[in-house]
Amino acid sequence: MNGDADSKLAGAAADGETSKPRQRFVLEETGFDEVPEKYRKYYRKWKGPSDDLGPNEVLCPVCKVVIRSTRELRPGDRVYCMACFTRFTVTRSELGALEATIEY
Repeated sequence: MNGDADSKLAGAAADGETSKPRQRFVLEETGFDEVPEKYRKYYRKWKGPSDDLGPNEVLCPVCKVVIRSTRELRPGDRVYCMACFTRFTVTRSELGALEATIEY
């Protein structure tokens, strides 16, 4: 890992995020049809700026699709958007919200 990633993980550990067990979520089908059927429950359409994302969701900054997980997302987690074939690292914004930072 590089120094930036180490400092992000250290920051998360200092906040106590990594010491608590992750929450689990049961995902329901959302009608999202831009990925293969078996993966559709992991994506949903973004409803705009007023759309509140859960602790298991992050917005793809490329195609504006919400990526969902069966477990709580934390800074440093890596996610993949099948809709636009982009990989991300989950980070925490200055406002405290989870956001996706493009890896490649």
